[in-house]
Amino acid sequence: MLAKDLKPGSVFVHNGAPHILESVTVQSPSARGGNTLYKFRARNLVSKQKADLTCKGTDNLEEADFQKREVSLMYSDIEAVHLLDSADYNQYSIALADVENEMKYVCEGLEGLVALIYEGECVGLQVPATVELTITQTDPGVKGNSATGRTKPATLETGCLIQVPEYLKQGEKIKVDTRTHEFLGRA
Repeated sequence: MLAKDLKPGSVFVHNGAPHILESVTVQSPSARGGNTLYKFRARNLVSKQKADLTCKGTDNLEEADFQKREVSLMYSDIEAVHLLDSADYNQYSIALADVENEMKYVCEGLEGLVALIYEGECVGLQVPATVELTITQTDPGVKGNSATGRTKPATLETGCLIQVPEYLKQGEKIKVDTRTHEFLGRA
């Protein structure tokens, strides 16, 4: 897979171990004929260490060999998240610290949740690109405010805090992009 095609959440092999991509920074060339550089911040799925990697857009990275299993959330405690495989009812656990960014968008009954299984052990969690969540707390909108432009903070049912347009009220269901952490629209 080409480096320019990688997106946050992609899984690839680096130094013989699977890594999940957390962020991408694109650095355009300053000189004519220069190469665009892609700077990746990834996390090793086995050792949990962070890794920084710089590649040209045409560099080829090996896709990691692991299983993707559709799962549902059973419960979460202070140490781990416990998941149930939708196909064969196997149970998987993963440390809460390893998936705290993904858990901002996971609520009960979420469809499309995928566990990354490497050598029989759950090493990561992928959430859908967009999720529908309910606003549990936000300041009330003021009559006469424009429907565009200004935003306000809103707390979602999972505890995640995002910026939403001023016209939205508490109790409304909205769509959120899990990759950019941005409001997409009403659900």
